[in-house]
Amino acid sequence: MPDLHADIARRLAEARARIDNAARQAGRTPDEVRLLAVSKTFSLEHVRAAVAAGQQDFGENRVQEALQKIDGSADLRIRWHLIGTLQSNKVRKAAPRFSVIHSVDSLALLDAIDSAATEATTAPDLLVQVDLAGEATKHGAPRAVAAEIIRAATRCRAARVIGLMTIPPFFENPEDARPYFAELRELRATLLNEGLDPALLRELSMGMSHDFDIAVHEGATIVRLGTAIFGKR
Repeated sequence: MPDLHADIARRLAEARARIDNAARQAGRTPDEVRLLAVSKTFSLEHVRAAVAAGQQDFGENRVQEALQKIDGSADLRIRWHLIGTLQSNKVRKAAPRFSVIHSVDSLALLDAIDSAATEATTAPDLLVQVDLAGEATKHGAPRAVAAEIIRAATRCRAARVIGLMTIPPFFENPEDARPYFAELRELRATLLNEGLDPALLRELSMGMSHDFDIAVHEGATIVRLGTAIFGKR
């Protein structure tokens, strides 16, 4: 599918250029920001096209859909990220197969993932999902609970907490999402000031296709781009 490959390669180049530009505007170096291509609902051919264009990190929302793609791309070097809600009954399937899980929102889930990873002798990286807007339709831990999860991460035996994630409300004007990105950055600063290990807080996963430039301005280290890479679903 040469047209698909060319289109995805072009979109990836454009997104990377925007990330680079936003990072430089914020006085940051572009290599501080990782592009995560969100491939949920797109075919394995889309994933292969992105890999051919140099993309290595891919995000999926649903465990079952992701596992099919993971099995079908075993010949490729891919870091798979789970960015959707992880239900307790899927933990044993997810912990051994994903490099990064972005949606830890409770102490119970942290412990369950760590137990499953220990049993599977894997070491997934984890991000604590923080609910900063209180939207009923979205998951995430309130600030106080998120801080408890970060503090508890030192007891993990196999899994490794590496930072925070958030999903702000959708705004027509991307600039309106800025306060939520700034609040996540400030939460990290507060926790670091408590003396927590910086390794637990090195990543901020925030910003999607609609608002990732703003997120990079506010300190994002991972931006999650679906439409900007693969087009509309």
